[in-house]
Amino acid sequence: MNTITKEKLEKYFSITSQALEKAKNALDQERLAEAEDFLDMATRYFQDAKHFEEKGDLVTAFAALNYAHGWLDAGARIQLFKVSDNKLFTVD
Repeated sequence: MNTITKEKLEKYFSITSQALEKAKNALDQERLAEAEDFLDMATRYFQDAKHFEEKGDLVTAFAALNYAHGWLDAGARIQLFKVSDNKLFTVD
């Protein structure tokens, strides 16, 4: 399927929202500044995605949402977020 629907977008908003919440509660305290920076970038892209969705620009919303989750995955991979949920993060 090559179409970004409202349903598909909402599914990924839900997944990324869950991942944001888990990351927020699992910051590496020894590298807190870096962890907070990655979380801030993910949060900003998530907010951008909401903004574009509200404007009706689903393609850009989906792109921003993928950037948000990319920051979360990157932070998880380098252990800035101490998470082990392999359904929300690429940590295997």
